[in-house]
Amino acid sequence: MRYLILALLLAAPATAQQVETDLELVLLADASGSIDADELAFQRQSYATAITDPAVVAAIENTLYGSIAVTYVEWATNQATVVDWTIIADMQSATAFADALIGPPRQATGRNAIGSALLVGMAQIDSNDIRGFRRVIDFSGDSMGNTYGPPITQARDQVVAGGITINALPILRDGRFMGSNLLQAYTDNIIGGPGSFAIPAESGPAFTQAVRRKLILEIAGTTPGTEFAALLLQPLQESE
Repeated sequence: MRYLILALLLAAPATAQQVETDLELVLLADASGSIDADELAFQRQSYATAITDPAVVAAIENTLYGSIAVTYVEWATNQATVVDWTIIADMQSATAFADALIGPPRQATGRNAIGSALLVGMAQIDSNDIRGFRRVIDFSGDSMGNTYGPPITQARDQVVAGGITINALPILRDGRFMGSNLLQAYTDNIIGGPGSFAIPAESGPAFTQAVRRKLILEIAGTTPGTEFAALLLQPLQESE
């Protein structure tokens, strides 16, 4: 009997060991029709610049596990993974992620499907071989349109019920849908889960700065307005 059990164990397929890390982070970036080719490239470059900022890398190195897992997904009517799950633990791995972000062709096109995008972000987390101490979707966009897919709040509630926090980066632009009210709309309809927050961003350099601030807060697991957040963001403020 002992030999039979041993034979069965040897014949069983080996299960992949999960990678443990501090944070599973889905960067869910707008690639809908309101984002032209130059803006798409600028968004990617902004995230590449932010993820390699010394203050962001320091925040990663100071987490409980000393690493985070990140993927970059663009959303429109469909969703497309630009950079697959990557473990970032130092400047070298952050730079590798940033380099992979620049250059891939646009694959997400069409109009808005925010509800679908949130559910795809959830699926990205649930289907990987990584076990993060925290799980976050970082959603960015410049409107509240939802032409296709499930209602936004329904999708948000499903994601939050799955133990995932949704933060948001509303991109404020003059003349675009909802304008300055977009921050409130994202706060009311998109963000959710423990410690969730939204940080507004304008076009140009302000967008990159907002991305850096948001990443530091997400990596550290804190929210804007706290003394701890102010301390974390001080190096960025001194360099701007």
